[in-house]
Amino acid sequence: MVSESAPSSNSGLGSYLRLLRSPGAGTLAFWGMVGRFPIAMRSIGCLMLISAVTGSLGEAGVVAAAMLISQGVAAPFLGRLADRHSQRKVLLTTCAGHAVGMALLLTAIGLELPLWAMIAAALVTGCTSVSFTGFMRARWAAFVDQGSLRTAYAMESILDDTIFLLGPLLVTVLSPAAFPAGGLIACAVLTVTGSIVVALHRSSEPMRAREPGGSPQRAIAVPGVWVLMAAYAGMGFLFGAVDVSMIAFAQERSEPGLGGVLLALIAVGSLVAGLAYGAVDWRVPQSALLVVTSCVLTLSAIPLAFADTFPVMAFCAVLAGIAISPALIAGSTLLESVAPKGSLSEAFSWLNSCGALGIASGIAVGGHLGEQGTSAHAAWAGAVGGLVALVVSLVGQPVLRKGRPVSAVNPELTAAEQ
Repeated sequence: MVSESAPSSNSGLGSYLRLLRSPGAGTLAFWGMVGRFPIAMRSIGCLMLISAVTGSLGEAGVVAAAMLISQGVAAPFLGRLADRHSQRKVLLTTCAGHAVGMALLLTAIGLELPLWAMIAAALVTGCTSVSFTGFMRARWAAFVDQGSLRTAYAMESILDDTIFLLGPLLVTVLSPAAFPAGGLIACAVLTVTGSIVVALHRSSEPMRAREPGGSPQRAIAVPGVWVLMAAYAGMGFLFGAVDVSMIAFAQERSEPGLGGVLLALIAVGSLVAGLAYGAVDWRVPQSALLVVTSCVLTLSAIPLAFADTFPVMAFCAVLAGIAISPALIAGSTLLESVAPKGSLSEAFSWLNSCGALGIASGIAVGGHLGEQGTSAHAAWAGAVGGLVALVVSLVGQPVLRKGRPVSAVNPELTAAEQ
């Protein structure tokens, strides 16, 4: 485990540089980003390729949805396998299966096979996609000391924002009209390469904690994990509804192209806020920070309902992003403290799946409200999702403050490599 002895290493923007200078940290951060870049690329690449080959955007949407849903369902179970048998084994196995699934998907699309064949291939692809974001956070928990963990999670959040800023642009560049399969092929290469390198990064491999009965306690059995899952679902709903409100706002003013600009501004606000949040050595409990950030997240969505011009909406979009990374960082740090030590891969996978489910629900509800009413209705729906996260984090304070279950505090550790 990397140890930071100097007190100054826990605060300031220099904390990121000090973290990355630690032996192996830069390698882990870079290849972890490579491995999860496809998160922001697969759906768009799938939509672009299928619509280009078949001419049906509807079929493309069905196939992309099948891939996303199967990934969300399978991720916690893959995380559980990683906790029991090591991340290394799961990453190496799933990246091979993912390459096969992607090859089947590309073949089915290229040969214009029936819709059910493309869906079947998409299910294989999704079921072999681990929650790379969750796996990386579990690795940082094993790689750095407690004082540097906040900085590591803040850096992960910043990298996530960067990925969602650049990923759609990258897949668009790699999927020209002459070769629309380029985006999905790049996704497969990035996933396999990132998975292999991270899997072989032995110094960050999480240790397995053994319970007296012989296997780690399940993360899903811990009340604190349930509280964070519900809070993340509420946050995800806000993210999805707010994204729709940005797109609807641009369409209402006959400038649909500016919807992407507004979404990028949200990501910029989140990125800058995450950078600042991670540089501060907070002296208040993480459970209290979750409440504060959830409150700011909710309040920042409200001005979106009143914006009437692009400059005003652009400002509000940046404002709406300022609490995103801090809220997710607080949630990640809390999860590390409440989940069983040997079940972090599973725990983070559950959190990401609930967040993804919330985003999908927010997009669906926000899209309906935006179509039947205005972009303001979608923004109000987002605020409701944030309110759910706030209420859950408030009600769950007693559970979140308890910390890790007693049975998992001093477990007998077994090296995951064995």
